[in-house]
Amino acid sequence: MRVNITAGCALVMVNTQPVSQQIRLSSSDPQRTRTSGEGQQLRGRRQITMDEQSMNYHLDRRQFVMGMLVAPLAMRPSLAAENSRLPAWTPGCLDIHHIATGRGSATLVIMPDGTSMLIDAGATNNTLDVSAAPKPNASRRPGEWVARYAQRHLRATGRQQLDYLLVTHIHPDHLGDVDDASPKSAQGDYRLSGVTDVAELMPVGCLIDRGAPSYDYPVRPTGRYAENYFAFVKSRQQRGLSVERIRPGSASQLVMRSRSELFSARVIAANGEVWTGSGEQAKAMFPPLKTLAKADYPNENVCSIALKFSLGKFSYFTGGDLTSYTYDGEVPWLDVLGAAARVAGPVNVATADHHGMFDGLSADIVRALRPQAWVIPTWHVVHPDMLQMERMLSQRLYPGRREIYATSLVAANHLANQRLTSQMRSRDGHIVVRVAPGGEGYTIYVTDNGDEEDTVKSVSRQQT
Repeated sequence: MRVNITAGCALVMVNTQPVSQQIRLSSSDPQRTRTSGEGQQLRGRRQITMDEQSMNYHLDRRQFVMGMLVAPLAMRPSLAAENSRLPAWTPGCLDIHHIATGRGSATLVIMPDGTSMLIDAGATNNTLDVSAAPKPNASRRPGEWVARYAQRHLRATGRQQLDYLLVTHIHPDHLGDVDDASPKSAQGDYRLSGVTDVAELMPVGCLIDRGAPSYDYPVRPTGRYAENYFAFVKSRQQRGLSVERIRPGSASQLVMRSRSELFSARVIAANGEVWTGSGEQAKAMFPPLKTLAKADYPNENVCSIALKFSLGKFSYFTGGDLTSYTYDGEVPWLDVLGAAARVAGPVNVATADHHGMFDGLSADIVRALRPQAWVIPTWHVVHPDMLQMERMLSQRLYPGRREIYATSLVAANHLANQRLTSQMRSRDGHIVVRVAPGGEGYTIYVTDNGDEEDTVKSVSRQQT
């Protein structure tokens, strides 16, 4: 047996068959007392009860004792300790927080040495007939809530700045929409929403996106939200702050302050260029623009940045709004997500890109990534599509257990698709993937997004 325990991260590797039970609890309060039958109770502040779905699983004495010594790393949920607070990040862990504001995508990454990255900070103005309600509430703008979330969780690192702020592509649900009611920044000639709200409230070391400095490939994005973002970028440059264009294929652009052989952040794709799998080389999927009619130019979604984070045996893939739809085979080079998935997979955890919409996960992509857990960044009534759910759950595409999480599933979508969405592990809440030091196992927490208390709703401990 090998035991590795840190505050907030717990790992047990036992040379027996995996225990099917999972425990949802903080790593604090370790005192335990065995009770009659198959129940287990924690002394002190927390109590857990056996999930009836796993009551028929028989454990021998050794498995019982070892499984209850610390949280077992199995896929099947069964035990819960709700209402405890999410344990803080600790050095050596990789944290990936999918922040559920109900208004767009935002993901906070805390690397093993405390280096931080925020991927997107969406802020849409959609009405409640098609969108999730703002979370925790509408008293602040979504970008403000994202910044406060990041500040709260970065305290454990001893730093209150973002080392990287990465924008996957130029759309409002990933960087923030603006209108006349959006307040003006005190730092430049632009308005506050999403990404700009975050940068107003906390220092950002390096801003990285797909198009800086010109944003002219394939064409310059238009719209008020885009022009506002470009004004923000210009203001940063005028103030001498770092702005970089992403480098497809690179594993040396998004680095920790303390180098580690076990950790890497690889740029899998951007602007239609996909890592070849060798060195830092990338291959262009799009044909030369001069050979295309302007109406056939790649759209903003297929230019999205895709990333792969690795720590030891653990890996995670996310690709903004990359899609696979090729107009039924007419334009095969549009399947950037497919190419990215093939070079990145298989992984332990993956996002269902483009919010699980109809043009996202093809069957080949699901086969290539084959994660133990899917995370869907939902906020709109069409997120996710029913066929996407069918593929994520399909035992034909790849065998084995898997869990599906959504950040903010709209009730109307659940009503229409409940045959499949009822199989989700969680349909609302922040989704925190915490990888143990060295990548030896990971835990997925769901926390309440109705306030700022980081109250744990569920925990699933898993093996790599």
